[in-house]
Amino acid sequence: MAEQVQDVPSAEVASRGGSFLFQPVGARAFMTPEKLNDQQRQFYKSGDEFLRTEVLPRAEALEQKDNALLRELLGKAGELGLLGVDIAEEFGGLAQDKVTSMLLAESQAGGYASWATTFGAHTGIGTLPLVFFGTEAQKAKYLPDLASGKKVAAYALSEAGSGSDALAARTVARLSADGSHYLVNGGKMWITNGGFADIYVVFLKIDGSKFTALIVERGTPGFSVGREEHKLGIRGSSTTPLIFEDCQVPAGNVLGEIGKGHKIAFNILNVGRLKLGAFAVGGMKVSLKNGVEYALQRKQFGKSIAEFGLIREKFARAAAQIYAVESMTYRATGAIDEAIGSRTSAAEVMAAIEEYAIEASIMKVAGSEWMFQVIDEMLQVHGGNGFVSDYPIERAYRDNRVNRIFEGTNEINRLLIPGMIFKRAMKGEMPLMEAVMRLDEELSDPRHFPAPLGRLAEERRGAEMAKRQFLFAAKWAATLGPALEERQEVLAALADCAIEIYAMDSILGRTLETGDLASLRDGLCRFFCMESRERAFDRARTALCAIVPAGEVEAQLELLGRLHKYTAVNSAEAREQIVPALLEAPGYPLAY
Repeated sequence: MAEQVQDVPSAEVASRGGSFLFQPVGARAFMTPEKLNDQQRQFYKSGDEFLRTEVLPRAEALEQKDNALLRELLGKAGELGLLGVDIAEEFGGLAQDKVTSMLLAESQAGGYASWATTFGAHTGIGTLPLVFFGTEAQKAKYLPDLASGKKVAAYALSEAGSGSDALAARTVARLSADGSHYLVNGGKMWITNGGFADIYVVFLKIDGSKFTALIVERGTPGFSVGREEHKLGIRGSSTTPLIFEDCQVPAGNVLGEIGKGHKIAFNILNVGRLKLGAFAVGGMKVSLKNGVEYALQRKQFGKSIAEFGLIREKFARAAAQIYAVESMTYRATGAIDEAIGSRTSAAEVMAAIEEYAIEASIMKVAGSEWMFQVIDEMLQVHGGNGFVSDYPIERAYRDNRVNRIFEGTNEINRLLIPGMIFKRAMKGEMPLMEAVMRLDEELSDPRHFPAPLGRLAEERRGAEMAKRQFLFAAKWAATLGPALEERQEVLAALADCAIEIYAMDSILGRTLETGDLASLRDGLCRFFCMESRERAFDRARTALCAIVPAGEVEAQLELLGRLHKYTAVNSAEAREQIVPALLEAPGYPLAY
């Protein structure tokens, strides 16, 4: 049974993106891995088996830029139905829910990031623009071959001078005199699958001003692919520039509406950000497994290093971070599936995904940064061996650095999170001001604060108070008015606070609904929350110090302090609720 800090009538609980900031922990049940059905679990198992039997044995060959092998593997994945989960049955796909799509993404991230990048670019940002924005004729022409793996897709947005500022693209297209085709000139950079894709979704400006997407096929006159980039990591994936020199693209290859390409670009990036969360879960799990297995066999001072407290602390923290990202990812995706419901039109599905754009940006930042932290710590567990290529953690360290850059840099996503919250509040779609008013009442009489009751009481109170800390800082941020947009240090601090809140809220809500392995789950919650709530408070304090006038800052920090009660936690005890299960597994102990 779910336990709650306080009862909330279900009618008052809004199912909207960002609503986690305004609802008590456990106020509303959400999707968790424990609720996966048999078919979803089978998709994960099929994907995992394909990765282990077909991809991982060929990783070294792929590292040598064997693009023909990548195409072969995508073809095999297509034969198994792994490429078509987001494609309608009438176009050769399997039309599965978004949770299944995320599970499949996670299954492909277990040990080789180059393949995960290739797979994700094809099934996600490469194919989904056609799924959501293509005409019936375009879907019929392209999607069956993309679902089967006969053809490969790529997404071309970035340019040398317009990375994060995508709308500043300089690639241009002009309609021919007879109206039959567009002449495209310019170039794109950092295109995943660029070296061997057949179908490219290219963003450019028609007549130099109308930001639009065009479908460009390999072999189109005037279109060529540049040399493979030599990269720090993900070397087994293809990354190339694209070159357009009077490239002749049929007029019928406009994707979506002329001048509305930003709707495609940004909505598809929301999907990519959510999927990065799923890919992160897979990457984190295999890195933890590698670290635990190494520690169990590595002897120092006469015993396994897995017996040492500081090593065990690294394992506990990694498992807690995995538990958090896993909970956040499937919570957000389940909410999208619920919002989609029985709706089938592309516009309705896209609207449901856009509703959770805040969570998508949170998943992008948290997934990429916490995954890198886990990998970094597991490399440390390996000691000097982690720094040489004989062990997979070395490649994982290089491969995963890019995750903080693509799908929108983490800096951009940190600006988007509070930006979307304030924008929705201004439209009346989010009860930010009402929550601030309630907070003022609570501060005037602390008896209104939630009391710590029941299972994980202190952790639940910590999460509830972190929400209030966000609101307190957001109230001051709002006093900046339009100038807030330029105060990136404030926006980033608010974003970090929101990320920690979503993580705590998600793992607590999941745990309070789940009865099995209670001691392990409570330990994961306790370990994560004891650090997360301190990070949230620190970032709320940082935001205040950047906003409040010097003469008032001490008084406001004192008020903020009332919203944060330090909870003493014996970290060694919390650690030992987790680590024995990790060593027995070995690795992350909550399998699907």
